[in-house]
Amino acid sequence: MSKACVEHYANPARKVSAMTRADISPSSRAEESQLVRLKTQLSSVEVLFAGASPERIDRRPASGKWSARENLAHIGRYHEIFLERVRRILAETSPQFARYRAEEDPGWPEWSSKPFGEVRDQVTALRLKLIERIAGLHAADYARVGIHPAFGEMTLSLWLEFFLVHEAHHLYVILQRIRER
Repeated sequence: MSKACVEHYANPARKVSAMTRADISPSSRAEESQLVRLKTQLSSVEVLFAGASPERIDRRPASGKWSARENLAHIGRYHEIFLERVRRILAETSPQFARYRAEEDPGWPEWSSKPFGEVRDQVTALRLKLIERIAGLHAADYARVGIHPAFGEMTLSLWLEFFLVHEAHHLYVILQRIRER
């Protein structure tokens, strides 16, 4: 967090004034945005699945790709993977990670076979753990590096962005699966 931002929030006797974007460093804005999205992005799950029958939730398209439930299960399983990656990035110097592929993950069959309600509840619980972990980070933690096999060195801030964009993609696929005719 920038000095101006810290001073803004640290002085309770100050005259209330709006902060400008210039008062917050670009990295602080990104981290703030990431935390907001971590706290809110999954609220779309209730909207996406609202009124969907169990058949529609579990229906796979003709291509054989994942159903809406399986996409949500993937989001849940990837929370577990990502929490471990965050732990390693914070504990090790530039840890290297293999590319995650559900088909090669021994934990995927368990997740993919869970009923929708259990998946939803576990995703929610894992999200709370992730929010707690990320909310407790210091500014320097976001600069720590983990190495992705395709994207190379990535700061923790970039890993978070990658996680959120990846998750948003699967939420979009869920919308497609639920709404496809």
